Amino acid sequence: MSQPCLPPSFSLSPATAKSGASITVAADDASCNPRYGENAQIQVEVYDGSGAKVLETLAPMNDAGAFSVSLDLPTDAVPGEGMVAAYPYNVDWCDDMGRNNRVGALGAQEITLVSCAIPSMPLRIEP
Repeated sequence: MSQPCLPPSFSLSPATAKSGASITVAADDASCNPRYGENAQIQVEVYDGSGAKVLETLAPMNDAGAFSVSLDLPTDAVPGEGMVAAYPYNVDWCDDMGRNNRVGALGAQEITLVSCAIPSMPLRIEP
């Protein structure tokens, strides 16, 4: 059985930002070979201090999971402890069983879904 190949960890810069400011979410290539494909995308979601989703976007991601996307926080984002989540779009990226569970994979007869926490990082939003 092959080893699991989970998405690479991502970074958030800055981790504290004012409403209306720009943040950058990025990741380097994974240390394994996730084979996301040439048209892979990353889904990025930003939650404000109230827990409301204030941004959601798709951005290009390379075959090995690397990406970089800059986002402007809404000016009406509620200050406090928010969160940024980033995960591969339209794939079962949580492959902790070591199986190729890619949604739409050629020849896939059956997909084994597994339960995992969505990769996220805290974001402090200041007024």
